[in-house]
Amino acid sequence: MNLTSENTAIVLDSTSDFPEAAERFPNMRVVPLYVNFGAESFRDHVDIGSHDFYDRLREAPVLPTTSQPTPQDFLDAYEQLAGYERIYALQLSAKLSGTYQSAVTAADEIGGGRVLVVDTETASLAVGLLALAIQRRLARGTTDDEIAALIERFKQENGVVFTVATLEYLQKGGRIGRAQALAGTLLSVKPILSVDDGVIHPVGKVRGRQKALEEFARVFTSATGNVSGLRIAIAHADAPEWIEVLTDLVAKARPQAEIELVENLGAVVGTHAGPGAVGFFWFQDDA
Repeated sequence: MNLTSENTAIVLDSTSDFPEAAERFPNMRVVPLYVNFGAESFRDHVDIGSHDFYDRLREAPVLPTTSQPTPQDFLDAYEQLAGYERIYALQLSAKLSGTYQSAVTAADEIGGGRVLVVDTETASLAVGLLALAIQRRLARGTTDDEIAALIERFKQENGVVFTVATLEYLQKGGRIGRAQALAGTLLSVKPILSVDDGVIHPVGKVRGRQKALEEFARVFTSATGNVSGLRIAIAHADAPEWIEVLTDLVAKARPQAEIELVENLGAVVGTHAGPGAVGFFWFQDDA
């Protein structure tokens, strides 16, 4: 089967932080996760925007909770795409959320092998970069085999580093202890983190934003070359000051690279990362 953007659709979840995907590409849809402040529930990137969310988060005495979409949420998206013969559903790591399983349950209900659900083993704009890579191939015509090979290469080769402005939200969410969070805050320690095999793992610890930027540059340049086809994405949690410094980093270190996406981290990712977090993503794709 020759796959094109006329007969093949892409479904993302909202932790891809690519809310305008459906506006840019008629064959894309985004299924929102939920963020809950007490009894109030909001659809990520739909009922609550990034700026309003971070304003509210800063004032919240208790960290909001997050929840995955239901299988029905995915069924609704699949049914909106009834005119497409094939659907690729690209979900954040199954080790980080049950979202992947909801997508699978809905795909099983559709049946016929029409919906192929992918555990991307990553999150946020890394998933957006994969969606754009698939879309480039659909634009010229492709096959399931070519897309399957692309997805496997993406899992092996895509890169991400991120950091947080404060350890408060990791502590509130139970990821680290209160004493550790207090010590890190007093020392201005910034953890440098990545995603490997679907889970978050530490790369190192630095003090201050400049050292964090230097560590981003070190990891990025050690993993890439200055060649065309290097795709970049930048995501921030209400911290637009990072856009210029990371854009400058790319221009100096890898001038042939293309920055494809610059987005705000949505409410679900932002609940765990906190205001001021920033993510930097890359993938070499010559298509």
